[in-house]
Amino acid sequence: MRVTSFLAFSGLLLALAAQPAGAYDGDAGAGEKLAQEHCSRCHVIGDYNKYGGLSSTPSFQGLLRMNDWRERFETFFARRPHQVFVRMPGLESPSPAPSHVTPFDFDENKLQDLLTYVEGLKKE
Repeated sequence: MRVTSFLAFSGLLLALAAQPAGAYDGDAGAGEKLAQEHCSRCHVIGDYNKYGGLSSTPSFQGLLRMNDWRERFETFFARRPHQVFVRMPGLESPSPAPSHVTPFDFDENKLQDLLTYVEGLKKE
């Protein structure tokens, strides 16, 4: 990650960390659509695809049961393997190799939408 990318990433994390629980102000409906369109190819997202996803990836509900779920969702785009196919302004892919799935653009607004949707999911 280049220095400018690191600074942009750090600023976004600080902004998110300053928000208390329930303070995400995105559009939950848009977040649900993003999750279904992009996340469900690997993750199970409740009833939407309860028999889908990859066995090696945790479901959204499984992640919600973890103590650090908020931090995991807030930083998902910088975690492997997401950083190869999620295009976030200010962050570069760590690998020149082509993605195994179609890359998609993501930004802070879409992240707020996703976080708002995830926060409203039941912790089954």
